Amino acid sequence: MTLARWYRAHGRHDLPWRRTRDRWAVLVSEVMLHQTQVPRVVPAFELFMRKFPTPEAAAAAGPGALISAWGRLGYPRRARWLYDAAVMISEHGWPDDLTALPGVGRYTAAAIAAQCDDADRIGIEVNIRRVCERVRGERLTERDAEVAAVEIAGRLRGRDRLLALMDVGATICVARSPLCSECPLFDECKTQGTFAEETKFRQGKFEGSFRQRRGQVMARVSAEGRVRTAELDGEALASLLDDGLAEVTRGKAHLPRS
Repeated sequence: MTLARWYRAHGRHDLPWRRTRDRWAVLVSEVMLHQTQVPRVVPAFELFMRKFPTPEAAAAAGPGALISAWGRLGYPRRARWLYDAAVMISEHGWPDDLTALPGVGRYTAAAIAAQCDDADRIGIEVNIRRVCERVRGERLTERDAEVAAVEIAGRLRGRDRLLALMDVGATICVARSPLCSECPLFDECKTQGTFAEETKFRQGKFEGSFRQRRGQVMARVSAEGRVRTAELDGEALASLLDDGLAEVTRGKAHLPRS
């Protein structure tokens, strides 16, 4: 089975952000998917888009509303990036270079262009990189992975190429115990399952960590609205202030208003 046929039959076409070519919706999905798994993103994405269907709606709501709506998705700095991006878009339109938007890097810019405009661009995220490195049988730089992705995808271009390779990596060519016998790229793969074990970044324990302390302060400020700074973890609060996730007025911390 070719990659194109496999993607038509087995691609994750039901994901809510796959049903649109709207740039704002795809930007939101890409920011949410960074560091968060798909099952957790789906309900958060749908709720977020109902509240903030356009950049203009998000900008008008204010940063505190987006941060509050982010809920327990984690890494709330991403919500602040989306708000800042919404303000920029609502005031100046979409930039020609999408990396000018807060929180948007090379991959996200390419992913938006491919998914929304069907631009003939390829971005390299963790799943696509894994597929390319296993098929080629070697570690690849980002640029080399981009070249390999284009070659491996064959006749697929733009949106279909990006999503087909991503879906193979997410559902078949997984980090451990890949389903090689079901892979449409098996015949051309140089490793065929022998490149399965990967060195993965191990995040530190959450219990007792600074991330937990930040989360506790963030949760209390979000729930109570205004909290005396003397009652909060000062170091964690200072970190949230630096990230634009909280403000202090007359000795009380609250979600940002601008």
